[in-house]
Amino acid sequence: MTLLTIFHVAISLLGIGSGFVILYGLLCSRRLEGWTTFFLATTAATSLTGFLFPFHGLEPAHVVGLSSLFVLVVAALARYRFHLGGGWRRTYVVTAITALYLNVFVLIVQLFQKVQALKRLAPTQSEPPFQFAQLAVLVIFIALGYRAITRFENIRKTA
Repeated sequence: MTLLTIFHVAISLLGIGSGFVILYGLLCSRRLEGWTTFFLATTAATSLTGFLFPFHGLEPAHVVGLSSLFVLVVAALARYRFHLGGGWRRTYVVTAITALYLNVFVLIVQLFQKVQALKRLAPTQSEPPFQFAQLAVLVIFIALGYRAITRFENIRKTA
C-alpha cells in the first residue's frame, strides 16, 4: 500500500468512528462540539484524498465523494453559520448522518473488494449478499436518522 492509501484509509476509519460518536450524540440530544469538528474534518479529508488517486473519467467513487462533500458543506453551514436555528437543526442531522452513511457505504464496497471471504460471496458486487448488506445498512441509517431528528430537539452543549 502506498502512503496515500494508508493515510486515506486511516482518516476514513477515523471519520467513520467519530461519525458514530456524533450519531450517538444526536440520539442523546448532545452537540459534542469537538467530535463534530473532528467528524466533519476527517470525513471531508476522506473525500478529498479520494480524488488524489489515479483515475480515468468520472467513476462511481467520485460521485460518492462529490455527494459527500456537498452534504458536508451543508452540514457545516447548518452547524457553524446558522447555529442549528430553525430548520437548520434538522438539516444538520440529515446531512451529518448522510455523510456518515456514505462513508459506511464505501466501507462495505471496500470490504467486499478486499476481504477474500466477502469477495467470494459477491465477486461483482451485484450478488445478493452485497445487495443485502447495503440495503440493511441503508435501512438502519434511515431508522437511526429518523430517530435522531426526533431526539435532537433539546440539545445540550457538551464537550
